[in-house]
Amino acid sequence: MPNKLCDCGVSRRDMIRIGAGGLGFGLFGGIGPVPYVFSRASEVAAAADSGKILVVFEWFGGNDGLNTIVPYGDSAYYKHRPTIGIKEKDVLKIDAHFGWQKSMGGMKNLFDDGKVAIVQGVGYDQPSFSHFTSISFWHTAAPNGGNEYGWIGRTASALDPAGTRANMIVNISDSQSLAVKAEKHVPLVFIDPARFQRGVFAQEKPALEALAAETATVSDAHKYVVEVTKTAAQASAIVRSAWNNYRGKANPDLRLLDLDKVVALIEADFPTRLYYVPLRNSLFDTHVNQVAPHDRQLEYCSDAIAGFFREMKRIGRADDVVLYVHSEFGRRVAENTSLGTDHGTAQVNFVVGNAVKGGMYGTPPSLTNLVLDDNLENTTDFREVYATLIQEWMGADAGKVLGQRFKTLGMFRA
Repeated sequence: MPNKLCDCGVSRRDMIRIGAGGLGFGLFGGIGPVPYVFSRASEVAAAADSGKILVVFEWFGGNDGLNTIVPYGDSAYYKHRPTIGIKEKDVLKIDAHFGWQKSMGGMKNLFDDGKVAIVQGVGYDQPSFSHFTSISFWHTAAPNGGNEYGWIGRTASALDPAGTRANMIVNISDSQSLAVKAEKHVPLVFIDPARFQRGVFAQEKPALEALAAETATVSDAHKYVVEVTKTAAQASAIVRSAWNNYRGKANPDLRLLDLDKVVALIEADFPTRLYYVPLRNSLFDTHVNQVAPHDRQLEYCSDAIAGFFREMKRIGRADDVVLYVHSEFGRRVAENTSLGTDHGTAQVNFVVGNAVKGGMYGTPPSLTNLVLDDNLENTTDFREVYATLIQEWMGADAGKVLGQRFKTLGMFRA
């Protein structure tokens, strides 16, 4: 690997030390607080870094878990879904009761290699059937309550309470997700790394260019503004350079959705520990004629995850990365008159990675003892999954992050 990231003038080692200059800004947004990047505290935090990375892949829209991990061995499934139920011949079997939807060969292969944990019946009490209310509960890990900060943001704070480690969080999105909002860590937010730069009005550009060229400062406030301006330019250059150097984007067979941006930054040794990637252009809200669009969306997502881990293996980071998949809710058990499914409750989650002890976790909800107008009863509180990721994988205090203790699921290898 070359010692420089393209022509931005920043070595890979320096980039890791300074955390891209403490940048916290979105493509069209402003900038946030910038830690003193060469402080002793930053160096200590970097030295203590385990190198473990968590990638959250949010399937917004309400994925139908029953047509994802199909309970083909339960006759009640076909009673509720006589038309849209996945036939046994179209299931990639796990055992005599469950199987993957047929288009999910990529994730099935990872599962067969022991690298996928399937978590059944995931939800929360008193569920909301609103996309936006429910996803806010998942973002904050505070269902029917509230928290100013997101669970990813609070995890960053637990890992680095003083906020001395820059760019702990990257949010691949056109706007910041509530999940990544943190007290002292400013997420890096962008959707197009090739265009990633500080968004300003044309009239502001001469003043910012002048600030970036200054070497002497006259006050602490002046020094702060100059440092922010320079580090913003440096970090945007690093992100663009990492993307330019990433060869996977030129491969038409490697369709990673937005996970390709994560690969590019990990390959460039970016210092981020927590990535949040909401799915764009989701087809998971399947109220009408569900079968074809749901099949297609599952194929896209499954292939993207399989490709992502092939890339992790290629760059030698497969042991360092775990990917977590969730939606904001599942779907109602019975098909509707439009051959789709309506907003529901419990869903299926996935945790993927070399470090994962693959298999089935949680209790599958009953298809006969239904609740809340023919919905599945949740059997796994989603904060148990969060606690497992925070405590067992990232090594942070899950009780502190979540505000209370939840049991963990023991899904990681020793």
